[in-house]
Amino acid sequence: MKIEFPFEITAADTETRIIEGRVVAFNETGNTSAGLTQFAENSIDFAPVKLLLEHDKTRPIGKSISFEHVDGAVIGKFKLANTTAASDALEEAATGLRSAFSVGVMVDAWDVKDNVNVVTASKLVEVSLVTDPAIKSATVQRVAASEQETKEEGSTMTNPEVEEVKTDVEVEVEASEAPAVAAQPVTYTKPRLNFNKVDYLVNSIKAAAYNDAEARNYVTAADDNTTNNAGLIPTPQLGEVINPLSTSNRAFIDAISRGTLPAAGMTFEIPKLTVVPTVDEVAEEDPTPETGMENEFLSVPVRKFSGGQTFSLELLDRSSPEFLSELVRQMELAYELATEKYVMETIANNGILAATGQANSATGLLGYVSEAAASVYDNSLGFARSLVVSTKQWANIMGYNDAGRPIYNAIAPSNAAGVVTPQSLRGNVAGLDLYVTRQAIGSGSPLDQTADYSMVILNPEAYTWYESPRLRLQTTLVGTGQIETIYYGYGACAPKIGAGAVWFNKQ
Repeated sequence: MKIEFPFEITAADTETRIIEGRVVAFNETGNTSAGLTQFAENSIDFAPVKLLLEHDKTRPIGKSISFEHVDGAVIGKFKLANTTAASDALEEAATGLRSAFSVGVMVDAWDVKDNVNVVTASKLVEVSLVTDPAIKSATVQRVAASEQETKEEGSTMTNPEVEEVKTDVEVEVEASEAPAVAAQPVTYTKPRLNFNKVDYLVNSIKAAAYNDAEARNYVTAADDNTTNNAGLIPTPQLGEVINPLSTSNRAFIDAISRGTLPAAGMTFEIPKLTVVPTVDEVAEEDPTPETGMENEFLSVPVRKFSGGQTFSLELLDRSSPEFLSELVRQMELAYELATEKYVMETIANNGILAATGQANSATGLLGYVSEAAASVYDNSLGFARSLVVSTKQWANIMGYNDAGRPIYNAIAPSNAAGVVTPQSLRGNVAGLDLYVTRQAIGSGSPLDQTADYSMVILNPEAYTWYESPRLRLQTTLVGTGQIETIYYGYGACAPKIGAGAVWFNKQ
């Protein structure tokens, strides 16, 4: 398991090109890539490492020169390279724009105490300069003169437009010797050339670095069209991922109350009164009646929600650095979808169906709301506050109108019945907070979300969702070298008063 744990920088010196700050604080809890984490005293094996930008191993900007244990923490000192990227990072550190260190370690042993990962043995693999720290316990103490001032005093300036290019062809570029070439019109006769990737790369560098006219003509000719030179024109793949299948919207969970999940056990119990004390009118000198309070226990099961992915070590090492973070993000969306479905099923199994059937119309909606609100109050002694609907019932409600004027999405109407808009999954319908779910609720086909159970009115206190922090474990399988990532958490939905939820009953 690899953990990334950030801290703030304490000093950045642009003259010596040295950045210094806390990289680890032992026995302090912070948010890491694996959740809440602590490092036990002396739990990290320190060795010289590279300094990266935002944990991107393809963007090194320096290397460590010392690590020192001070008052339960480790102070790291890093020397930055004389590159454009390192100079930019140094300026960002000095001005507080990128003001934190994040240590990346490979964990060999750990324990879980009170939902906190306590690392007991690990190896340092890298340190990164990042934007935000997890623990704000260090501040910038010293910033030297700016990099621009240092350069003006006589240091050598490099050309920021020339980047290092690794290829089988050695091309030496001396920016200080680049000749000054006056602007010339881009007019030429297309030469007869044989194009190949190596010549194309060399001429691209000459055109950019030296403003070489012949090289510029070669590149222009090679870029004539995509049909003739398809091998020289790559097909880029964007970093964004399209996911039409899962969502972070948890309407049912948002519509009910929340509680803290107990730290131990796979079930817990909540006392529920079955007999309450009574008070009667008593005549003078008559005995006072006594009624003992009785209760039973509601047993609530704790469910584990977990998903895993196994992939090769080569995929992690040789793919985009964003691969793992995107994988975790998609696993989190799947987790939220699974927990939302579980809560919906709990409410469906314990709630009641409205006594009177209603049509899918504005009049039918008001009839259902009035009947269900009274039923919720009678059975749960609390007010109905939430209305969760399917996407098709959401569409119906937006379409309800009075002589062509929308009832629920009109702007400042004289007789407002609520606010429902096509750009929000939240709104208000007849005094109830509206929540829209993408879960396929409804008693008919999954596409028929206007039948029974396509809407539910709730007293939020009648149902409570308890949830643990979400955790991620990453392990390496010794036999194959594959990497297994597991994303998991625990949750429980307590139907405290089942009749506090009344489902829609279609006429």
